[in-house]
Amino acid sequence: MHPEANVAQGRSRLLLRGGRLLDPSQGLDAVGDLLIEGDRIADVRPGGVGSATSSARVINLSPTHAVMPGLVDLHSHLREPGQEHKETIATGSTSAAAGGFTTVLCMPNTDPPIDTAAVVCLVLRRAAEATGARVLPIAAGTVGMAEERLSEMADLVEAGAVAISDDAFPLQQSATVRRAMEYCRMLDVPFIVHCEDKSLTSGGCMHEGPVSTRLGLKGMPAAAEEIALARNLMLARLTGARVHIAHVSTAGSVEMLRRAKASGLRVTAEACPHHFSLTDEAVAESGYDTSTKVNPPLRSAADVEAVRQGLADGTIDCIATDHAPHAAEEKDVEYQYAPFGMVGFETALALTITHLVEPGILTPLQAVERLSTIPSRIARLSAGSLRPGSTADVAVVDLERRWTVDRARLLSRSKNTPFHGMELRGAPVLTLVAGRVAHNALTDQLPFEE
Repeated sequence: MHPEANVAQGRSRLLLRGGRLLDPSQGLDAVGDLLIEGDRIADVRPGGVGSATSSARVINLSPTHAVMPGLVDLHSHLREPGQEHKETIATGSTSAAAGGFTTVLCMPNTDPPIDTAAVVCLVLRRAAEATGARVLPIAAGTVGMAEERLSEMADLVEAGAVAISDDAFPLQQSATVRRAMEYCRMLDVPFIVHCEDKSLTSGGCMHEGPVSTRLGLKGMPAAAEEIALARNLMLARLTGARVHIAHVSTAGSVEMLRRAKASGLRVTAEACPHHFSLTDEAVAESGYDTSTKVNPPLRSAADVEAVRQGLADGTIDCIATDHAPHAAEEKDVEYQYAPFGMVGFETALALTITHLVEPGILTPLQAVERLSTIPSRIARLSAGSLRPGSTADVAVVDLERRWTVDRARLLSRSKNTPFHGMELRGAPVLTLVAGRVAHNALTDQLPFEE
């Protein structure tokens, strides 16, 4: 039977009943029902959709269950092709769905890198086979992630890349950055920039400051990020490109972005959960746990507060994970020799609720906006909304559930999280990708009520 006939006969209808509807695209925060038909949202109704849903499968929720657009991550590393011992597109997709994400964008630092149309197509084929979140590739701005030659960006975008980036291999030559931005402007795709003057960070492994001095570790100064950001903002103004600043981590960067936006510069920025929930003291408190080693590094308490305020006032537009899995043997070395990065899909939402919503820095609606609606808008995706007719990308989150992070229970292939053993608030319990169940922790409602 044709799938449309199934919908017409109510065989593909699902009703999420009685949850707290959170949709920034409609300014909606109310208890009600959400009706899904096939892969589309059919109705969203504060107070309930009435008796017109007698043929739908029903999931009964409570007002502590938030029903929101699926989360969208602009910044992740899925390691395939070439580093499947760390993560695959399949395992990363599953981990993302468990965190409430329905769409994730993956960075190009694979082996080989995502710098040809063939690799873009490979990623998309693997993504089509995955059963978790939707995966979309970001392509490299230069061949081999080096600075000698720009990649064939038009071919990469035509093949399906949704953005261009220099993340994990920050471009140092201003002329190369300018040319990459100009091509992105012509192709109308975002250029996602990692701001780091590597001449100031070479050999560094944590934030430069009193803690690094006390621990005897070489530091990475905040100025390294801020100098590169200043240049990239100037080039964004020069080129008119859609520039997105990755993982903002310093107070100086936040203030620079605030002034740039006030002057009318159209640039967007993201912050990562670890940069608003941990300080550089975590390196000492954890006993040199290499899961705390990230780039940009965990910063000072003043930087963390500035990032929080930047998210609160909109200077920083959205939240991204920078999910960066590494195998245990790669991280189980001396701190200075470990690779940078931590996993982030399965803790991002709970960290946002715990460190931003619970203390009143963001409202629940603002948190959803920064995790879903705004990143979708930046990438120009048809996501981030519960409006009728929208793709049924939906996350259901128990806002009150408290849980303890256990690295052994993470669905990512890698377990490098500094949050192991921490109690967090907020747990995704159901994730739907285009109406398909990608993650389900509502075991008490399987099978669904008919």
